[in-house]
Amino acid sequence: MKKSYLIVIDMQKDFITGSLGSKYGQDIVNNVKKKIEIYQGEILVTKDTHFENYLDTQEGKLLPIKHCIKETNGWRLVPEIEENLKNKKVFEKNTFGSVELIEYLKDILKKYEIEKIELIGVCTDICVISNALLLKANFPEIPLYVDSSCCAGSSLDAHEAALKVLKSCQIIVC
Repeated sequence: MKKSYLIVIDMQKDFITGSLGSKYGQDIVNNVKKKIEIYQGEILVTKDTHFENYLDTQEGKLLPIKHCIKETNGWRLVPEIEENLKNKKVFEKNTFGSVELIEYLKDILKKYEIEKIELIGVCTDICVISNALLLKANFPEIPLYVDSSCCAGSSLDAHEAALKVLKSCQIIVC
């Protein structure tokens, strides 16, 4: 049996309306919601997850803005999609890419063929691209897609640059 996966990357309040929020993130929420509602395959979710010591971490020293602190309001998924994702498998990650997600999909491949993987979410230039490259490196023969209408970067320029890199790494940007 073949399975398709939609991976929703970090659609959390802090990235949309919170401490690292932006108009770009807010602009994709309805597209993301619609995609989730009509998706026919399996849906997986990642959540950026930090702790109170975030500012003492390497990331915190380079980006000294507290965000996605576990169990805070900003760590939660945006309300427009939260209900649709409440029974989905969630991968909490304390860095840009999720190794746990890769291991989960490797286990799936022991039982099923993966027809395709599609990524949506934020930030295109940080967590979306990091997870896309991890997926491509581990599953080079599985078609990998990034829906640009359901992604937002930390800036418009960063979003566009990330899409170019994704294309150059043979990830299908649609």
